[in-house]
Amino acid sequence: MPRPGLSREALLHPRSVAGRFAPPLALMALIFAFSAQPDLNSGLGVVDLVGRKLIHAIDYGVLFLLWLRALGWRAPAAAALVTVLYAASDEYHQTFVEGRHGTATDVAIDAAGVAVAWAVSRGGRRWRPEPTGPEGPQAG
Repeated sequence: MPRPGLSREALLHPRSVAGRFAPPLALMALIFAFSAQPDLNSGLGVVDLVGRKLIHAIDYGVLFLLWLRALGWRAPAAAALVTVLYAASDEYHQTFVEGRHGTATDVAIDAAGVAVAWAVSRGGRRWRPEPTGPEGPQAG
């Protein structure tokens, strides 16, 4: 049985499309802007390095969740693919920025953030209580 508000017409409505796709596109633009900066090093050594890698993983985990929302909660592989491809393109972009360099290791860190977010999104659905009443499981 379709859920209210998820009809084809509702999904294709311009405001609905913008509401779903604007957040991941905005985060992608923000990531691009930070990647265009020549140097984001704070000078804190290992703390800076680990902190930036952790932020990378979190950013791409959030981007995955935003794409998952935009593409539909039943399309995690598509959301992951879009996110990891963007991570790779972001690293490639950094090779053109003075003082920056792109690495496969950073793409792997971003992909790890996607994997954690995917696992968390699956876990959240698994712990939802089963519906009761006429739409719940049938006894017998």
